[in-house]
Parts: sequence; structure tokens; C-alpha cells
Amino acid sequence: MDDFQIDLRDLKEGLTEMSFPLDDGFFGRLDGASLKKGKLRCDLSVCRTGTFFELKFHIEGVVVVPCDLCLDDMEQPIVADQAIACKLGDEDRSDDDPIVVARENGVLDISWLVYEFVNLAVPIRHVHAPGKCNAAMMSLLDEYSVSRRDDGDSDDDSDPRWDALRKLKK
Repeated sequence: MDDFQIDLRDLKEGLTEMSFPLDDGFFGRLDGASLKKGKLRCDLSVCRTGTFFELKFHIEGVVVVPCDLCLDDMEQPIVADQAIACKLGDEDRSDDDPIVVARENGVLDISWLVYEFVNLAVPIRHVHAPGKCNAAMMSLLDEYSVSRRDDGDSDDDSDPRWDALRKLKK
């Protein structure tokens, strides 16, 4: 992922702006990524002050995720704004804040950071717009739904333990 390697030593003082397309190829090259498809754009601005760098990411576009109801693929709009700080130091350390990049190497790989920012922007629940879910799957869900009552159900078939509890409630 050479496109996502930023040589911090070569950046000039002040503000540098970059843009990266994020497509299916980007997601496919990442090992262990749960997101596999999408079309996004990542705009990055890097402000350098000596050996300190402030990176601001703006990511916008869509990713393809399965619908929680019908399991068909759907496009989920994504907008993410994130910022990180890093500095040049003696050895690489990504567990600190700011991230430390070794001076002799000076290269920061932002590919996994960008992926994590996209992944964090995906909502927990993702469903199609009303009426857009797979009709066949939705009819199966309605047929096997626990909350659905058959016309043949009656209070006579109820569990006697529940009857005893209803008596206590009264």
C-alpha cells in the first residue's frame, strides 16, 4: 500500500494536503478487514511544526454492508472526521499519544488508520430504507416471527405456570 505511506521527513513546514481514493481494491489489500467494498475519498491535511505532525482526516462516501433485516448488500453512507498527532522519535511506538515514528525511517503507514476510521463510522444498526428490503426474506421473517400469533392460538393452550403468575398479578 505504497499510496498510504507518508514520508514525514519530506514534508515541508506548515500545511500539506493530500487526497486518497478508497475503493474495493483498498479494502481487498487489507488483511483482516471486515469491510470488503466501498467507494470513498479520504482528504488528509498534515500540519508540520518541527518534528511534530497533526494529521486531520475527512472521509466521505459509501461502504457496502449487509442489511441487518434481509441480509442483502446495501450502501451505507459514511462521513468521518478524525485527527491524530505524531512525532519523529528514536523508535516506532504506536501505543503512545502522539504516535512516534522512528527518525531513520520517517514513514507513517496510514492505511490501517484510515480503515479503522471508516469502520468506526459505520453505524451499529444498518437497514435498508423502508420498503427497500428483499421482499422474499421479509415475508419469511414475518412468517417465522415469534411475536406473530396464529388464529388458532388461544388462552386455553397457555402454559399453566403463566396462569398461576397471572393470578398472583390480580
